Amino acid sequence: MKAAILSTGDELTTGRTLDTNANYIADQLLGLGYEVTAMMTVGDFPDRIEAAWKALFERADVIIGTGGLGPTADDLTTETVAAMIGRPLIEDKPTVDRMRSLFESMGRTMPENNLKQALFPEGATILENALGTAPGFRFETETPHGTRYGVVLPGVPREMKHILADSVLPWLSSLRRSDEVFRSHTFQTFGISESALDEMVAGVLDPETTRLAFRAAFPQISVRVSVAGSPDVVAARLDAAAKAMRERLGEYCYGEGNTNMETEVGRVLSERGATVAVAESCSGGLIGNRLTDVPGSSGYVLGGVIAYDNSVKTSVLGVSKATLEQHGAVSTEVAEQMAAGVRKLTGATFGIATTGIAGPGGGSEDKPVGTVCIAIASDDRTASHRYQLWGNREWVKLLTSQIALDWVRRAALGQDPTQSSVLRK
Repeated sequence: MKAAILSTGDELTTGRTLDTNANYIADQLLGLGYEVTAMMTVGDFPDRIEAAWKALFERADVIIGTGGLGPTADDLTTETVAAMIGRPLIEDKPTVDRMRSLFESMGRTMPENNLKQALFPEGATILENALGTAPGFRFETETPHGTRYGVVLPGVPREMKHILADSVLPWLSSLRRSDEVFRSHTFQTFGISESALDEMVAGVLDPETTRLAFRAAFPQISVRVSVAGSPDVVAARLDAAAKAMRERLGEYCYGEGNTNMETEVGRVLSERGATVAVAESCSGGLIGNRLTDVPGSSGYVLGGVIAYDNSVKTSVLGVSKATLEQHGAVSTEVAEQMAAGVRKLTGATFGIATTGIAGPGGGSEDKPVGTVCIAIASDDRTASHRYQLWGNREWVKLLTSQIALDWVRRAALGQDPTQSSVLRK
């Protein structure tokens, strides 16, 4: 079956907000075996919303729309869709009661304009929203192009994702008119460009039975392997494809499934009963922030120091003034002393440190913008490496944090991070 995605909102068409919903939905649809034929974005104007829905009805069996379900005057999706399919709006009392209870639990009185969010086209199936006030809904309608299915979801990403997973994806699975089963497996990679990754995996899988999809989300790239077939063969087919990909990706693959670098670091540290502490200069606390974004991180993160100024490097972390004078703050020698210092300060299994020039100013001929030194200290050794990174200040900081986290992961696995090929090609 074919699907299309419609994103609604002036904040999207004016560029004030990045539309991450459409990419996420498309990724989920592909995993179910749907072909996404179109994506559209329109502002909060009834005529444009209606025209977009009608255009997509020509191209797809299922249209998933997001946005325009709020309580304000510019939230027009529900009433526009209802008029388009020729159905009156009906107030759903259970939705009203749930919204009033939600406001009461917060000690507030619900504004009357929120009642707008309890109106749905007659006959629509209401999709409950456990994370907000605006439920979604789905409907079936006849068009000149045949029977079409519409799904309308809130534009708030966390609300949209929850309803999609809980109510929409299971329904879409049952809607497909085929006995063929689709299964997929995702590999998370870091340290290699998308083009180089594409070349690396070329020819590994049979294009007749498997499909590869790449998704770049700096600083990592996801590679998803999808297979299709009858229920009795699809599991074995996916296992074989995943094994082949795993062998080809090698050290560039740091995790599998819906995961990220900080989650994998936490998993490895927890499994080994190890701990970590951070000493950050150029990354400004980003490594510690990412580590503590993971639930349960208190079990392995002991603490950290943002040693931005040299006085903090010396007084708190014990960096030698002589080392600073001889090699400069941005040096592997200073990074090593920072890593050893924070480890001594906290008693952590691993001390990880960063120092560098994030830019846009501060660079020199010997140490241009993007020069970053990373070091890790443990019982066995203290090791470091100097990198020449690229991009703007935000990119340099993010890339630094990703490399540092990868160093912790590799060290916890008993590997030498300085011997990794990651970011060396």
